[in-house]
Amino acid sequence: MHIRGDHAELVVGGRLDVRSAADARTVLHSALDAGRGDLVLDLTELDSWDATGLGVIMGAHRRAGRTGRRLVLRGVPDRMQRLLVATRLHRILAIEGTLGEGLEDGVPAAPSQPLPRV
Repeated sequence: MHIRGDHAELVVGGRLDVRSAADARTVLHSALDAGRGDLVLDLTELDSWDATGLGVIMGAHRRAGRTGRRLVLRGVPDRMQRLLVATRLHRILAIEGTLGEGLEDGVPAAPSQPLPRV
């Protein structure tokens, strides 16, 4: 796992799992404590996360709230988007991009125009 950036935007890559959780938590908390406004967490380079990694994200979300900031996820890979929808965490976390656009509880929204009959 690697994290690069500053107190306003961090790019997370590799695997966010039980082995990297402590380091990730330290970096996220330091960034949250050092800055103001939104902290954008760019996940476009993230290969995978496990329950521990997701717990780190949720912990950072709670810490952001306590410090008067907001954690914003950007570039959430598709398979991770599905997990956020399945766990309903998409309703709690601030997420930029396609997640939630046209999705309600993981089901695509009805088309705005009726489909033609075949």
